[in-house]
Amino acid sequence: MGETMPRLFTALAEWGACMLYLTQYRRRFRGPRLWLVAGGSLILQGAWLQVTGSAPVALWMPAMAAAVGLMLLLIWSCAAVDLIGAGYCTVRAFLLAEFAASLEWQLYTFFVERTGLRGAAVSGAFLVAVYGGVFLLALRLEKRANGSGGPPGVTNRELLSASAMGLGAFLLSNLSFVSANTPFSSSFQQEISTIRTLVDLSGVVLLYAYHLQLSELHTRRELDAIKNILQNQYIQYRQSRESIDLINRKYHDLKHQIAVLRAEEDPDRRAAFLDRMEEEILHYEAQNKTGNSVLDTVLTGKSLYCAKHQIKLTCVADGSHLAFMDIMDVCTLFGNALDNAIEYELSIPDKEKRLIHLEVYVRKGFLVIRCENYCPNPPVFENGLPVTTKADREYHGYGLKSIRYTAEKYGGSMAVEASDGWFQLTLLFPLQPDQPPKKSA
Repeated sequence: MGETMPRLFTALAEWGACMLYLTQYRRRFRGPRLWLVAGGSLILQGAWLQVTGSAPVALWMPAMAAAVGLMLLLIWSCAAVDLIGAGYCTVRAFLLAEFAASLEWQLYTFFVERTGLRGAAVSGAFLVAVYGGVFLLALRLEKRANGSGGPPGVTNRELLSASAMGLGAFLLSNLSFVSANTPFSSSFQQEISTIRTLVDLSGVVLLYAYHLQLSELHTRRELDAIKNILQNQYIQYRQSRESIDLINRKYHDLKHQIAVLRAEEDPDRRAAFLDRMEEEILHYEAQNKTGNSVLDTVLTGKSLYCAKHQIKLTCVADGSHLAFMDIMDVCTLFGNALDNAIEYELSIPDKEKRLIHLEVYVRKGFLVIRCENYCPNPPVFENGLPVTTKADREYHGYGLKSIRYTAEKYGGSMAVEASDGWFQLTLLFPLQPDQPPKKSA
């Protein structure tokens, strides 16, 4: 196999492609440590390709497989991603590197043949210009494909599909280096370079299209999960309302019983005891009267649960301004917000510190919904949202995403932060005075 370009150029392309894809993932470490690992990887990659540059054809595939393994090691060690995700990223990075290296060398040799100019300066200029252009364009396309949610997770089958496409493109593009006696290869250097560049480009485009499909599929899965949460929240609301209606009827019956008892006997102690019971009933009737019956139902159900588990839930809410919001959306926002807060508070051993506070108020033309809970150990954030600590991430972490989705549905925004021992969720909705109200129940 004849060498068509300096092996160090190929090493730079492979290393640069890995660094490009690392920008799309949360990294395990940053700063000097990251660059120390990346620099060591570049030296190792360059040394390996230099050593294997004169290897016979029989050892060419094992040598390239080892080079791909070094790329995988760099991505897996630096990016906070599992081995399957790192493998998928490596396939795309390797084919992009092959295309960048092939394109640079083809343009350079074409320029040398036409002008006769050569040397380190000319070669370096082509290297910077072509690699820079290819990687900048690839980075822009990656950001557009991934959006704000980051790259999608991949399965074993999706990794296998991407690997098959990448391997097929690589073998076909390099077929002429192995044998010129096939219908898809050539013995002329210019044709070999052209075949390699065009086939590598086709492979890069094919993998990018496949990545777009995976991203859209991932988005649809998230939306389906969010819709499922919405439906579950609505079902939970209906169940809570039925339970609370039953409790209200029981309390109503109890009031009549107290009246009968008061009419039949009138000792002072008995009267005082009955007075206290009546005060408790009145207190129950007065709590969670926010001006929105849906919010009242959600709050009452959550209050009963918090009381049972010794969580102190306080609420200062003006629910009359929620009339523009659909019933299911009210359930989603407050149900998910309180469920997340309750779930964390249950993990706090000291029951005196299980605190949740909810506020709903209007300020400067905006409806503000703020839910905060005591949080001594702030979570790790990724893409503006806390990373779930549950092992099964496939079915968790959608609560805040559904809240953000619902907020954006009404032109609102969501912000989360953790500071001074408190986790705070804040929602802002622009109020429209002319907007017709919707029924809250």
